[in-house]
Amino acid sequence: MDTGLRISVLSLFPELLAVYFGTSILGKAVERKAVIPEIVNIRDFASDKHRTCDDAPYGGGAGMVLMPEPLAAALDSVDAHRRHVVFPSPSGIRFTQSAAARLAEKDDLVFICGRYEGIDQRIIDEYVDEELSIGDYVVSSGELATMVVVDAVYRLREGMIKQESVEEDSFQDGLLEHPHYTRPKEFRGRMVPDVLLSGHHADILSWRRREKLRKTAKNRPELLSLLDLGADEQMLIESMLEEDKE
Repeated sequence: MDTGLRISVLSLFPELLAVYFGTSILGKAVERKAVIPEIVNIRDFASDKHRTCDDAPYGGGAGMVLMPEPLAAALDSVDAHRRHVVFPSPSGIRFTQSAAARLAEKDDLVFICGRYEGIDQRIIDEYVDEELSIGDYVVSSGELATMVVVDAVYRLREGMIKQESVEEDSFQDGLLEHPHYTRPKEFRGRMVPDVLLSGHHADILSWRRREKLRKTAKNRPELLSLLDLGADEQMLIESMLEEDKE
């Protein structure tokens, strides 16, 4: 990899992110500068002695909103206008594996971690290139959502993890991943499927394909409608679902 992935994250609670960027595979990527993180404390750009960064929303209502002045100053400090800015938000477009792949092609990202009721809309209008939602639910920490997005993105970069591991991930081919087994061969009366012990590569691939179809049909059936499945696999899915009912 010729260019490291530069990531600036703007946060009110930078300590939450410091541990994440220093852990496991990502921590090793940071050590070799394949990922270059910058954690920016938004409070450093507040103008009062209390380092105030939030205020009540105009129009009334519960909660607080991040003020535009300190957040804009923090964004300017990382030259955000020249970079791709992401704001994780429940109001955003749903974040998917394809979105992660798209972001993984970029070398320069900025993330804004929201808190409370969110951030002033004028910041979104001026700085944000895309709002992304990690799911149809609300969490109190924009840091959590940012870490989810960063984790999905960086691992797709060349040289981060083995390519075959990425290719077997859920959603890479539109299906959920097949089940996995490891030693011992028997665990509490449950056996590893015989086909995985056979050494027959074609049979193993066929079993994995069937199990991917089974799991997707059971857990995320709406994904199947996006695929061009043949009549044989459609019948196989129906048969497996009937088996699971028995």
